Amino acid sequence: MKDLSVRKLTFAAAVGALYAALTVALAPISYGPLQFRVSEALCILPFFFPFTSWGLFVGCALANLIGGYGVPDIVFGSLATLAAAFCTSKIRLRPLAPLPVVLFNAVIVGALIAWVTVPDAFWAGFAVNALQVGLGELGVMYIIGLPLIYLLPRYKLFISLKNSFNLNQDV
Repeated sequence: MKDLSVRKLTFAAAVGALYAALTVALAPISYGPLQFRVSEALCILPFFFPFTSWGLFVGCALANLIGGYGVPDIVFGSLATLAAAFCTSKIRLRPLAPLPVVLFNAVIVGALIAWVTVPDAFWAGFAVNALQVGLGELGVMYIIGLPLIYLLPRYKLFISLKNSFNLNQDV
Protein backbone atom coordinates (compact mmCIF):
# COMPACT_ATOMS: atom_id res chain seq x y z
CA MET A 1 0.00 0.00 0.00
CA LYS A 2 1.61 3.20 -1.20
CA ASP A 3 1.77 6.27 0.98
CA LEU A 4 0.27 4.75 4.11
CA SER A 5 -0.21 7.50 6.65
CA VAL A 6 -1.48 7.36 10.20
CA ARG A 7 -4.65 9.13 9.04
CA LYS A 8 -5.31 6.55 6.32
CA LEU A 9 -4.62 3.71 8.72
CA THR A 10 -6.94 5.25 11.31
CA PHE A 11 -9.70 5.74 8.74
CA ALA A 12 -9.32 2.16 7.48
CA ALA A 13 -9.44 0.89 11.08
CA ALA A 14 -12.60 2.91 11.75
CA VAL A 15 -14.22 1.41 8.64
CA GLY A 16 -13.24 -2.07 9.81
CA ALA A 17 -14.63 -1.41 13.30
CA LEU A 18 -17.88 -0.14 11.79
CA TYR A 19 -18.09 -3.23 9.57
CA ALA A 20 -17.63 -5.57 12.55
CA ALA A 21 -20.04 -3.62 14.76
CA LEU A 22 -22.78 -3.51 12.12
CA THR A 23 -22.40 -7.21 11.39
CA VAL A 24 -22.59 -8.23 15.04
CA ALA A 25 -25.39 -5.76 15.85
CA LEU A 26 -27.46 -7.22 13.00
CA ALA A 27 -26.34 -10.81 13.67
CA PRO A 28 -29.70 -12.48 12.96
CA ILE A 29 -29.54 -11.36 9.32
CA SER A 30 -25.73 -11.22 8.99
CA TYR A 31 -24.83 -14.89 9.26
CA GLY A 32 -25.81 -18.11 7.56
CA PRO A 33 -26.39 -19.25 3.99
CA LEU A 34 -29.20 -16.75 3.52
CA GLN A 35 -27.72 -13.51 4.79
CA PHE A 36 -28.35 -9.83 4.30
CA ARG A 37 -25.12 -8.46 5.76
CA VAL A 38 -25.81 -4.71 5.76
CA SER A 39 -22.17 -4.04 6.66
CA GLU A 40 -21.17 -5.29 3.20
CA ALA A 41 -22.47 -1.98 1.80
CA LEU A 42 -19.27 -0.48 3.26
CA CYS A 43 -17.40 -2.47 0.61
CA ILE A 44 -18.13 0.35 -1.83
CA LEU A 45 -15.70 2.57 0.09
CA PRO A 46 -12.62 1.25 -1.76
CA PHE A 47 -14.18 2.79 -4.88
CA PHE A 48 -13.35 6.14 -3.27
CA PHE A 49 -10.70 5.17 -0.69
CA PRO A 50 -8.65 2.17 -1.88
CA PHE A 51 -6.78 1.92 1.42
CA THR A 52 -10.01 0.95 3.24
CA SER A 53 -9.72 -2.56 1.74
CA TRP A 54 -7.52 -3.66 4.62
CA GLY A 55 -9.89 -2.24 7.22
CA LEU A 56 -12.78 -4.14 5.64
CA PHE A 57 -10.68 -7.32 5.69
CA VAL A 58 -9.94 -6.97 9.41
CA GLY A 59 -13.52 -5.97 10.21
CA CYS A 60 -14.82 -9.00 8.35
CA ALA A 61 -12.37 -11.30 10.15
CA LEU A 62 -13.49 -9.93 13.51
CA ALA A 63 -17.16 -10.32 12.59
CA ASN A 64 -16.56 -13.86 11.34
CA LEU A 65 -15.09 -14.86 14.70
CA ILE A 66 -18.67 -15.34 15.90
CA GLY A 67 -20.13 -16.39 12.56
CA GLY A 68 -20.51 -20.10 13.21
CA TYR A 69 -18.44 -21.48 10.33
CA GLY A 70 -15.17 -21.36 12.25
CA VAL A 71 -11.64 -20.88 10.99
CA PRO A 72 -12.50 -21.45 7.31
CA ASP A 73 -14.91 -18.50 7.41
CA ILE A 74 -12.52 -16.31 9.36
CA VAL A 75 -9.82 -16.95 6.77
CA PHE A 76 -11.60 -17.44 3.45
CA GLY A 77 -14.67 -15.29 4.10
CA SER A 78 -12.39 -12.41 5.05
CA LEU A 79 -10.13 -13.02 2.05
CA ALA A 80 -13.24 -12.87 -0.17
CA THR A 81 -13.98 -9.43 1.24
CA LEU A 82 -10.37 -8.32 0.72
CA ALA A 83 -10.25 -9.54 -2.88
CA ALA A 84 -13.60 -7.93 -3.64
CA ALA A 85 -12.50 -4.66 -2.05
CA PHE A 86 -9.27 -4.60 -4.08
CA CYS A 87 -11.24 -5.21 -7.28
CA THR A 88 -13.77 -2.53 -6.35
CA SER A 89 -10.91 -0.05 -5.91
CA LYS A 90 -9.87 -0.64 -9.54
CA ILE A 91 -13.32 -0.22 -11.10
CA ARG A 92 -14.20 3.24 -12.37
CA LEU A 93 -17.79 2.68 -13.50
CA ARG A 94 -20.16 3.25 -10.60
CA PRO A 95 -22.80 0.66 -11.58
CA LEU A 96 -20.12 -2.05 -11.76
CA ALA A 97 -18.40 -1.18 -8.47
CA PRO A 98 -20.63 -3.39 -6.27
CA LEU A 99 -20.28 -6.40 -8.57
CA PRO A 100 -16.96 -7.83 -7.25
CA VAL A 101 -18.44 -8.04 -3.76
CA VAL A 102 -21.41 -10.01 -5.06
CA LEU A 103 -19.32 -12.39 -7.19
CA PHE A 104 -16.46 -13.06 -4.76
CA ASN A 105 -18.79 -13.70 -1.85
CA ALA A 106 -21.22 -15.84 -3.82
CA VAL A 107 -18.42 -18.12 -5.01
CA ILE A 108 -16.07 -18.17 -2.01
CA VAL A 109 -18.57 -17.98 0.84
CA GLY A 110 -20.98 -20.27 -1.03
CA ALA A 111 -18.21 -22.85 -1.37
CA LEU A 112 -17.13 -22.37 2.22
CA ILE A 113 -20.62 -22.95 3.60
CA ALA A 114 -21.08 -26.03 1.40
CA TRP A 115 -17.72 -27.43 2.46
CA VAL A 116 -18.46 -26.91 6.16
CA THR A 117 -22.11 -28.03 6.16
CA VAL A 118 -22.49 -30.65 3.40
CA PRO A 119 -19.04 -31.93 2.39
CA ASP A 120 -20.53 -35.18 1.00
CA ALA A 121 -22.79 -33.25 -1.37
CA PHE A 122 -20.45 -30.35 -2.00
CA TRP A 123 -21.51 -29.42 -5.54
CA ALA A 124 -25.22 -29.43 -4.81
CA GLY A 125 -24.58 -27.53 -1.59
CA PHE A 126 -22.33 -25.10 -3.40
CA ALA A 127 -24.97 -24.33 -6.03
CA VAL A 128 -27.61 -23.61 -3.40
CA ASN A 129 -25.34 -21.67 -1.05
CA ALA A 130 -23.68 -19.63 -3.78
CA LEU A 131 -27.12 -18.64 -5.05
CA GLN A 132 -28.35 -17.70 -1.58
CA VAL A 133 -25.23 -15.76 -0.62
CA GLY A 134 -25.12 -14.12 -4.04
CA LEU A 135 -28.73 -12.98 -3.83
CA GLY A 136 -28.17 -11.52 -0.37
CA GLU A 137 -25.05 -9.71 -1.57
CA LEU A 138 -26.83 -8.50 -4.68
CA GLY A 139 -29.54 -7.03 -2.50
CA VAL A 140 -27.17 -5.30 -0.09
CA MET A 141 -24.78 -4.01 -2.72
CA TYR A 142 -27.35 -2.73 -5.18
CA ILE A 143 -30.07 -1.59 -2.75
CA ILE A 144 -27.73 0.07 -0.22
CA GLY A 145 -24.21 0.16 -1.72
CA LEU A 146 -24.92 1.53 -5.18
CA PRO A 147 -27.05 4.43 -3.94
CA LEU A 148 -24.22 5.29 -1.52
CA ILE A 149 -21.80 5.55 -4.45
CA TYR A 150 -24.00 8.27 -5.90
CA LEU A 151 -25.05 9.97 -2.65
CA LEU A 152 -21.79 10.20 -0.69
CA PRO A 153 -20.00 12.55 -3.12
CA ARG A 154 -22.82 15.07 -2.65
CA TYR A 155 -21.93 15.69 0.99
CA LYS A 156 -19.41 18.36 1.95
CA LEU A 157 -17.99 16.17 4.70
CA PHE A 158 -17.30 13.40 2.20
CA ILE A 159 -15.69 15.81 -0.27
CA SER A 160 -13.56 17.25 2.52
CA LEU A 161 -12.50 13.75 3.54
CA LYS A 162 -11.52 12.83 -0.03
CA ASN A 163 -9.57 16.06 -0.36
CA SER A 164 -7.78 15.44 2.92
CA PHE A 165 -6.46 12.17 1.49
CA ASN A 166 -5.53 13.84 -1.82
CA LEU A 167 -8.08 11.71 -3.65
CA ASN A 168 -9.46 14.30 -6.00
CA GLN A 169 -10.32 12.06 -8.95
CA ASP A 170 -13.76 12.71 -10.40
CA VAL A 171 -16.05 9.75 -9.78
